[in-house]
Amino acid sequence: MRGAVLYGPGDVRFEERDVPRIIKPTDAIIRMSATCVCGSDLWDYRGINPVAQPTPIGHEYCGIVEEVGSAVRSIKPGQFVIGSFFASDNTCPNCQAGYQSSCQHREFVGGAQAGLLRVPLADGTLVATPDVPSDDLIPSLLTLSDVMGTGWFAADAANVRPGKTVAVVGDGAVGLLGVLSARPSAVTRAWPASRS
Repeated sequence: MRGAVLYGPGDVRFEERDVPRIIKPTDAIIRMSATCVCGSDLWDYRGINPVAQPTPIGHEYCGIVEEVGSAVRSIKPGQFVIGSFFASDNTCPNCQAGYQSSCQHREFVGGAQAGLLRVPLADGTLVATPDVPSDDLIPSLLTLSDVMGTGWFAADAANVRPGKTVAVVGDGAVGLLGVLSARPSAVTRAWPASRS
């Protein structure tokens, strides 16, 4: 299998990698339909974060389930799924409080810039769509794997409500999706129809 591997600042190679396999009974293997580069990938690429060893990159992904472990119950082969960069069980107290990225059993999911990906804690991490989407819809669904959730959480954590004044610093993907995630009446107050 071919996949992107970061060796150091500015040094990304597309090379042969091991085909992922089920390691734990809660794993799933998915075939990538779409993946992208996250802004946080660029910290390593630019050398801001040190890269100690060659590292498979990519953590924003969606695709078709190929195989599941024996303990996976809600995800089935053939489903189209969207995943998160942190695998979570969605059952621990942190997950139940809405903090899945702080799951007590979380695992970072990396290496999505390849043909296949092993996703730990599949039942808590992957979200299946009702049907396999059309190719033109997939890029929009890809945003749900990271930036939409981050933007939504920012709006929710900031307790955005009607009548509040909220400043969004930065108009990148997360900032814009934070604005879109705010309650509609709050967005109307912050962004009058005359400016849309």
